[in-house]
Amino acid sequence: MNALLMNEDGSFLSVSGLERSFPVPAGLWRKPERRMVLRGVDFALWPGERVALVGASGSGKTTLLRSLLAIDAPDCGHILCQCKPVRPAGMAKLRWYRQSVQYIPQDPAASLDPRMTVRQQIAEPLRRLGVDCDHDVRIRESLERVGLGPELLLRRRNELSGGQAQRVAIARAIATRPAFLLADEPMSGLDLPIRRQVAAVLRDLSENQGTGLLIVSHDIVDVSRLCTRTVVMYDGAIVEDRPSAELLADPHHPAARELVAAALPDTARLPAPQA
Repeated sequence: MNALLMNEDGSFLSVSGLERSFPVPAGLWRKPERRMVLRGVDFALWPGERVALVGASGSGKTTLLRSLLAIDAPDCGHILCQCKPVRPAGMAKLRWYRQSVQYIPQDPAASLDPRMTVRQQIAEPLRRLGVDCDHDVRIRESLERVGLGPELLLRRRNELSGGQAQRVAIARAIATRPAFLLADEPMSGLDLPIRRQVAAVLRDLSENQGTGLLIVSHDIVDVSRLCTRTVVMYDGAIVEDRPSAELLADPHHPAARELVAAALPDTARLPAPQA
């Protein structure tokens, strides 16, 4: 992992006063309007922590993730990482950020190029970001960190199982040795044994490699049992930000209570969170 420069408050990444709106199509008798999707969002990510960002559909979590990935620019507010502003820009201006923050997509199979081998998939961010290292060694190390062997190096997407594809996507994300991973529903749609494998890989990266995690999901139980802190969004705002064990035991906001209640039948899926 690269040496880190923290923000002045000691955080790795901070969000302040973030607002985002989108135009609503005008009707025959209605003037054009804008719908607020993010409403003055403030929060911070600290080095090495595991954070769950949860909310129902339309809560604003995906828009916030797109802002954190420097894909979508907010209307106002700012994001700081290592004392530098984060906004959409070309690769040259954001190379420092792309090396420090990597993305794990919701559908790893769709994100993997069917024409490329596993080796080429993992090598791509190293090549694109100009990472100065022995790429072959780094690729094998990244595969090993997610519990995969070198026999997969020459396989293509259609030769991988769902669990292998997800772990290859994680290996690709950690190849640059990022300080933080931003994951979008990384366990969604996976069978229980594979969900547990992926959760174990992510937990190991955090506990043994010091990699920070922000996991975006609608499933409060699965991710809160993996993460030590849970942030709940509702109607574009953060309504709870508490230690996961406390929030699962006693959710305060109605939106958090609804998310927990909806997931209660499956609460045995992952190990309980550690305080």
